[in-house]
Amino acid sequence: MSAIGTVLKHTLNPLTKRVAMGRRGPFALVRHVGRKSGKSYETPIIVQPTAGGFVIELTYGDGVDWYRNARAAGGCGIRFHGVEYTITGFEPMDAAAGIAAFTPAQQRILRLLRRDHFVKFVGHATAG
Repeated sequence: MSAIGTVLKHTLNPLTKRVAMGRRGPFALVRHVGRKSGKSYETPIIVQPTAGGFVIELTYGDGVDWYRNARAAGGCGIRFHGVEYTITGFEPMDAAAGIAAFTPAQQRILRLLRRDHFVKFVGHATAG
């Protein structure tokens, strides 16, 4: 893990994890299982709800552990605004389609930051 990754893991992630447990804002928790360790993890991410799932901007690319874990398992869980979702598929998106899924204000930021790694998480609310 890079130095910045270590700092984020121990400072920003715990804060955004608390925010993601709420019922407002763009944060969600991805629940995934380690490919090698088998350990369960919760990682806070920013999502945009869309028909049939969520669009996610992969800030650090598609090589991040949480995404690799979810793909290796064939799915994961997401908690968004107090609702649990089961994710059963992943659809890569080009930058234009990914950016278009977000609000106009978010689109401006994504373009300014030149973000280009997007994926749609396909899933549904978990019955319960």
